[in-house]
Parts: sequence; structure tokens; C-alpha cells
Amino acid sequence: MQSTLEPLAPEDAAPVDPGDGDAVEADADGPAIGGPAHRVRLRVSVPEAEFEVAIDAAFKKLAREVRIPGFRPGKAPRPVIEKHLGAEEARKAARGQALQDALPQYYVDAVDEHAVDPIAPPEIEITGGEETGDLEFEAVVEVRPEVRLTGHDSLQVELPFRPVTEDDVDAQLDALRDRYAGLEDSEHPLVDEAYATIDITGEVGGEAVPGLTASDFLYRVGSVMLVPELDEQLRGTTPGAILEFSVELPERFGELAGETATFRVVVKGAQTKVLPELDDAFVSEASECETVDELREQLRTRLDTVQRLQAQMGLRDRVLEVVADLVPIPAPATLVDSETRRRLEDLQHRLAHQGASIEQYLAASGQDP
Repeated sequence: MQSTLEPLAPEDAAPVDPGDGDAVEADADGPAIGGPAHRVRLRVSVPEAEFEVAIDAAFKKLAREVRIPGFRPGKAPRPVIEKHLGAEEARKAARGQALQDALPQYYVDAVDEHAVDPIAPPEIEITGGEETGDLEFEAVVEVRPEVRLTGHDSLQVELPFRPVTEDDVDAQLDALRDRYAGLEDSEHPLVDEAYATIDITGEVGGEAVPGLTASDFLYRVGSVMLVPELDEQLRGTTPGAILEFSVELPERFGELAGETATFRVVVKGAQTKVLPELDDAFVSEASECETVDELREQLRTRLDTVQRLQAQMGLRDRVLEVVADLVPIPAPATLVDSETRRRLEDLQHRLAHQGASIEQYLAASGQDP
């Protein structure tokens, strides 16, 4: 097998001299701008005699699939298979199988020969020998760009760390109580976060719209679950109120977007959220802890673990940000995607080791899932 390597100009960048492909230095005016993908083309040629070894292996595989009288599966010799299937048809099938089986290894051998560092699957095109003769193909592959950093020995990075406070623990306890909150009837005017039991009818062109019509619907004021005007109308009302208003439906209503909808709402009840008392009985029911103090300590430990993980990852991220400013070319998108996946998997592993999950981490750090 013979192979050659041809550096390609980075995509979306000025052409580069293939003879100057070792490394790039940043100049005094700032980092040079390179392309998002650095690629090379491998041209591989496999002599017919060498490729014949792969074809023989393909015939052996074919022998296990073809049923020939007088021979056990896999035992029929190549001449018998050629006679059974027809020489041309048999050789065509074997050559196709050989291409499928051997070409990936030829590519790997060429990568090793030229010390190529691929970061993405190759784009392979067979340029000769698909039917007869020497096998020739080209493989264009994205490779890791080579860079040389200067000035990194004087870098300093500071990262603030805030210890867990009692307010942090209280916020976690309040969130737990909120998940176990109940509702009780209220005679006070409706405000945000209060609940209204309503009968609502929404019509477009005089016809009721199923998604806008419901009976005994428990609605949280301020949630803007349907249209903002509903929340505006409900604020300050009490049970018995009848509300009528018209609005232009927003884009999220799909085919009805832009249509004028007429609403009629009957307020049948009002309720407020009641949080359970924070005591040992509630804690034993809502968690694996038995006392409030035990739960507070567990939450404090969990929050401290999360914040230390954030600090560790933040420190690494900050170092990478500072060092990235010294890199004379931007990171290829392929590397960015793979690094993102690697960091997510690393975070999941760290959290699992601490007995936590991604969901708990996001909740503790105030982020949406």
C-alpha cells in the first residue's frame, strides 16, 4: 500500500502554504484568524495483488452465506463459489465485500503512516479499482490544528468562592415546602400566585375552541398559561365575577394566530397556597431525613458539594478562557462539540460520585433543566 498526504486550506480562511504547516505563532497585534476546520487529504493506492488478499477473505465470508450442495457452510472453496454463482457475479460480490471490510483498515494504516490526528470521521471517495485493478481512494479528514503558545508562563487566574449560607439552605427548604404545598379557600381578591377555579369559554368566529374552553379549571394567576389578558382580568376579582374580553391570539396558537378570540370567564372559587409547617413530621414525610436539623445539614453538605464542583469547573473554564486568548487560531467546531459532550459526561460522573444528579445540580445552582 502506498499513500500520500496533502494539507488543505482551512475552510472559510485565506489559503495557507502547505510547506508552512507545522505551527503558527501569535504576533504582537493579536491572534491570527484561522478557519473552523483544518483538513488533510490522504491519497491511498493498494496494488491489485495486495487487495487480492482482502478479496480472498471476502470469498471466505461469502462461503458462509451461500448454500452449496455437498459443502458445509463456510467450507466451499473459491472456485466452487465462482462456478455456483457465476465467476463475474461472484467476483463482483466478493470485491464489494472486500471494499467494505478492508478499506477502513487501509485508511487507518495511512493515518498511522503520516501521524495524522483526526478529530472527525473521514469523507472517503473511491477513485479507482472499484471493479478491477489497483484500489485507489481519497480520504478527506478534519485534523487537530497544531498551535504554539507564548506568554502562558505569566498567567494568573483568580476565582471567587462563596461558602454556603443559611439563606441558601432556607431557600432549598422553602422550595421543598412549596412542592408539598396545599390549597385552601380564600375570600380575598385574587392576586398573583393565587388560584382561581374558573369556567372559561374561548370562541373564534362564534365557535368554541377546544383548547380555550374548560369547566372547573384550576388556574394560577400570573402564570400567563393562556393569554396575558386573562391574568389581567382575574387580578382583584372574587368568586362570582363574570369576565368578558377579546384578544388577538399570539403566534403560539398556530393556525389561530392573529385571530380575535372572545372569552367569557366565570370565577367560581379562589384559593391560596398554604405551605406545610417545617417540622420533624414534615421532614420525615418529604425526605429521607428524620429531623429538620438533619435535613438542614444534608442540604448544606449537598450545596457545598455543588458549589465546590462549580468552583473546580469554573477554575478550569477560566484557565481555558485565558489560555484561549493566546491561541492564534479559533477552535474547530468539531472540537467544541466533543469538548461540550465530554464536560457534560464528566459533570454527570462527578455528581453521581457525590450521590447527586444533573437535575439536583441545576436546581441547587438556580438553573433551568
